[in-house]
Amino acid sequence: MATPRTDLNAVIRQCITEKETEPFINAFIKRLIYTVAKDRYSATERDYYLSAAYAVKDLLVARWTKTQQEYYHQDSKRIYYLSMEFLTGRAMGNNLINLGLYDDCKKALEEAGFDLEALMEYEPDAGLGNGGLGRLAACFMDSMATLQLPGYGYGMRYEYGIFEQKIRDGFQIELPDHWLRYENPWEIARPEFIYPVHFYGEVQQYPLGRGEFGYRWVNTDPVIAMAYDMPIPGYGNNTVNTFRLWSAKSSRDFNLEDFNRGDYMQAVEHKSESETITKVLYPEDSTMQGKELRLKQEYFFSSASLQDILRRYDKVHDSLEQLPDKVAIQLNDTHPALSVVELMRIFIDERHVPWEKAWDMTTRIFAYTNHTILPEALERWRVSLVQRLLPRHLQLVYEINRRFLDQVWIHSPGDYDKLGRMSLIEEGTEKMVRMGNLCIVGSHSVNGVSELHTDIIRKRIFKDFYEHTPEKFNAKTNGITHRRWLLLANRRLSALIKETIGDKFTTDLYELKKLIPLASDPKFQKKWREVKQANKADFANFVEKQFGQVVSPEFIFDVQVKRMHEYKRQLLNLMHVVHSYNYIRRNPKDVFVPRAIFFGGKAAPGYAMAKLIIKLITSVAHLVNNDPLTREKLHVVFLPNYSVSLAQRIFPASDLSEQISTAGTEASGTGNMKFALNGALTIGTLDGANVEIREEVGEDNIFIFGMNAQEVEELKARGYNPMEYYHKNQELKQVIDMIANGFFCPEQPDLFRPITDSLLYHGDPYCLMADFESYLACQRRVADTYTDQKTWTRMSIMNVANMGKFSTDRTIQEYVKDIWHVEPVAINMDMDTE
Repeated sequence: MATPRTDLNAVIRQCITEKETEPFINAFIKRLIYTVAKDRYSATERDYYLSAAYAVKDLLVARWTKTQQEYYHQDSKRIYYLSMEFLTGRAMGNNLINLGLYDDCKKALEEAGFDLEALMEYEPDAGLGNGGLGRLAACFMDSMATLQLPGYGYGMRYEYGIFEQKIRDGFQIELPDHWLRYENPWEIARPEFIYPVHFYGEVQQYPLGRGEFGYRWVNTDPVIAMAYDMPIPGYGNNTVNTFRLWSAKSSRDFNLEDFNRGDYMQAVEHKSESETITKVLYPEDSTMQGKELRLKQEYFFSSASLQDILRRYDKVHDSLEQLPDKVAIQLNDTHPALSVVELMRIFIDERHVPWEKAWDMTTRIFAYTNHTILPEALERWRVSLVQRLLPRHLQLVYEINRRFLDQVWIHSPGDYDKLGRMSLIEEGTEKMVRMGNLCIVGSHSVNGVSELHTDIIRKRIFKDFYEHTPEKFNAKTNGITHRRWLLLANRRLSALIKETIGDKFTTDLYELKKLIPLASDPKFQKKWREVKQANKADFANFVEKQFGQVVSPEFIFDVQVKRMHEYKRQLLNLMHVVHSYNYIRRNPKDVFVPRAIFFGGKAAPGYAMAKLIIKLITSVAHLVNNDPLTREKLHVVFLPNYSVSLAQRIFPASDLSEQISTAGTEASGTGNMKFALNGALTIGTLDGANVEIREEVGEDNIFIFGMNAQEVEELKARGYNPMEYYHKNQELKQVIDMIANGFFCPEQPDLFRPITDSLLYHGDPYCLMADFESYLACQRRVADTYTDQKTWTRMSIMNVANMGKFSTDRTIQEYVKDIWHVEPVAINMDMDTE
């Protein structure tokens, strides 16, 4: 490579200096002309958004480059966060907040005749995740950069993210979410970082001498992984970390022989098949082809990420000796579990490391976060499928299992049942590989995501593993990044807080405790209520404009937005709606505190019951909203296509947060934290992080109802009979009968019978019938409290003031201290690029 005649570093320094001082509007106009290639006569609103996005990215690139240089210069230990899901949402607003330029850029654009918020609407949500798992990963990336930690996020560049949800005739309809339809200004393609990922083939054994053998994985079908990078800036510093997404490319474009004889489809078949790997998030897996594609995705992701991690390490190290001291890999749920086996394959087959040393390094490098209490959600893969797709990895799984079970036997001699429970292979008609067990065995740390969740892991889900290696298990309660969920989402409230206590809370959320002495102050309460009312008015206007629903901001805004699932009990909330409807009709002259109930969330395409519950919600809404006796007091809205950007509108406007999952089923929840941070009061069970929210905000500032996790277990152990509750409570019976007998769908009276059959005849697995009466009583307390606005406002302030624990900054600091042992790296922007 020729040496540049110009002093490139000097030019870079000059360009960066000029960029840092250049007025934003100038950069915006240059990008419009020279990058988007438009002028004011031809530019569309989307072009203006792109120009603004490129101008903002320009401000990040120098910091980004310097950050990566500094990590190499200091040979820092780095955190690699592996997650198949990242629900990042829109980047523009968050990047401007973290750069400290939101208000300046907004003003500069306004002076030029542009509305920043309107331009940001042209950015699609990067919906590369399904719910809390992916949103947590995005919050972690923000906190790692803010804490100046050398952190990398690895994910998948799905061409189609989580589906776009439409409601047609009350039913959920799924449409493709082609978020990459238009240009993504935040990403940079990295064609220099491509890695082969192999599938199928066979394993050959060859002699190493001294009676030992080596193994080659041959005759494979390779696919190419190509990197795309996005910048993740820290708040108020110069750190910009890398979020790397993998896209699948064919190892060969097309078969020329097929093409020349006119078989064009056959000619490109391999290319199309290869690139389906990153086509869609969560492919339909009810068929074997779907299951195989999902397993392909997981291995593709794991292999590409590990190759990249080792490439980065090998740049400055000649041996593997320091690898566990320089690399920390966090497995976000079981989806990247194959990383454990893949690293062992690389060590043993490619680097020729002895087994004991390879296993020691592997377990020191990996840590595992469990996100589910539901046993059915723990991944298991058919041995036959793994054998066909990844034959060498199955051999390694069996060898890992053999050695592990030897240790279990020493620890618990004669306990064959324990061996069966702890084995990585589940025996049965169809043998399965248990990915949760693999993650635990291959990691030095296993954490739950709330205190309650971790307790259940230790005592129930992974009890045998906890007894075997109790030192591995720890709790890391989830959090949220308050930069997005307060500073960006709730500009009015964050401005009031800054004006009142200063801005230190932006990097230390415990600073919000300074609001506690003001919780009962009449003047401050008045300002607080004005903020909430303005947010509610904004949201009501949005709902009317977007969905055609007219909702009064004077109503209680009662909100449940989250993934649709039976355990989250949207149905219990709806049963309260039906009860309220009946009450108003029976007692039209009684005082009833007006309430607007908002639902939002997507049901998995194959989840029939969750989709039927959506239809029931929309059917109830149609009746309630059009009944002259009830529409002035009760309103129900289903918000289609729930997303990060929609959530940023919802949380600031909410009065009441519904966190009503059956105790012992929700691992943590993070929506509960976002609502509380924005001043909504929680009605909830003692489930997940609700337990810790109650501890922080105080019992007087939260509405708790229903059984706790132990009581649920005890009820089921005694023999839970939902019919007893049905016959004992006439109000409950009326609600169930109305749903069962077609009151809300007279044209198809038995449509909702599967819902009520599940409650009455199939055991009511999530105990809605048992908790109904307690939930109703709690909702009456909510309504009574809301009529006393001084008390309600004081409770709202106390919730915000005590949210310090629920920042991901605190969560990440605990990961650093207890699991990763990584030092922060300050980035000095003198741009010494030597």
